[in-house]
Amino acid sequence: MSEPIDTWTIKAALDWTVGFLERKGDEHARLSAEWLLSEATGLRRIDLYVNFERPLSMEERDVLRGFVTRRASGEPLQYITGEVAFRHIAVKVRPGVLIPRPETEVLVSEALALLPAPERRCAVDSLSYAELEELLAPKEEADEGQEAKGGEEPAPALDSSCAPLVADLCTGSGCIACSIAYERPRARVVATDLAPEAVALARENAAALGLEDRVRVLECNLADAIPDRLNGSFDLVVSNPPYIPDAVMEKLPDEVSDFEPRLALAGGPDGLDIFREMLPIMHRLLRVGGAFACELHEECLDDAAILARGAGYESVEVKADLTGRPRILVGRKS
Repeated sequence: MSEPIDTWTIKAALDWTVGFLERKGDEHARLSAEWLLSEATGLRRIDLYVNFERPLSMEERDVLRGFVTRRASGEPLQYITGEVAFRHIAVKVRPGVLIPRPETEVLVSEALALLPAPERRCAVDSLSYAELEELLAPKEEADEGQEAKGGEEPAPALDSSCAPLVADLCTGSGCIACSIAYERPRARVVATDLAPEAVALARENAAALGLEDRVRVLECNLADAIPDRLNGSFDLVVSNPPYIPDAVMEKLPDEVSDFEPRLALAGGPDGLDIFREMLPIMHRLLRVGGAFACELHEECLDDAAILARGAGYESVEVKADLTGRPRILVGRKS
């Protein structure tokens, strides 16, 4: 990678990076250059333009050079910077875990709208984190406690207006679970994912945001690790499952197909393989009147709605994303 710059000021580095990335086919070369230079220097993007004459240190030059090389190879910008803004929070991202998209911010909005309205006052949260932690304990540990108490006890009754209980299936980076917990401070969220990389990252994000006391991340397929004692207790199940149809998978941009995990993307021939599997699971988890919200491919929503109604859900509706395309399916357990 040639470096035709004698003095690496911020302006010179920015201009050179933009030109280099344009020649490599980056359709958003200036945006990429701003983010990479901002990350390399520790300056905000807006501050780059009032510090044009500031020279880069040798360490900053080396970091920028590495970033530009990675971006020129097609690696997503979010993996390089290691972070992405999502609604009111920022979450860490890294290779092996799906990058949060703006469409999923709409999923969170629709999910929050399905929760009971928060009360201004609540004397006590009906399900404390300690109680939830006990309910989610591995079965052998739970059995020992049950023997001492003389048998299995039902889950504590939930007062949804105080402490709604939410399940986030296929959590990935944890952006959905963390957003819901952040925006509904009394909510308890059980998040699950099959991929160890995703589970580790979701736990990191919950801890970094100070939400580890209300976001519990489990490694399992869908809801396999959620104990039967919590069946019928959840106010909301939310999910951004793998949903891209096979034919569409073959046409994904290289930036997606070459770098993001296929496990988090591929939804089978019609994009609904995982959604079909989730329908009875969500029904089992939800209380009567509880709701689900799922992000799905725009070509699959009508078929998904038919499946949901056939599975016994009511108030099934298709919601649009930020571009006006059908993207979210919601419904309630009758």
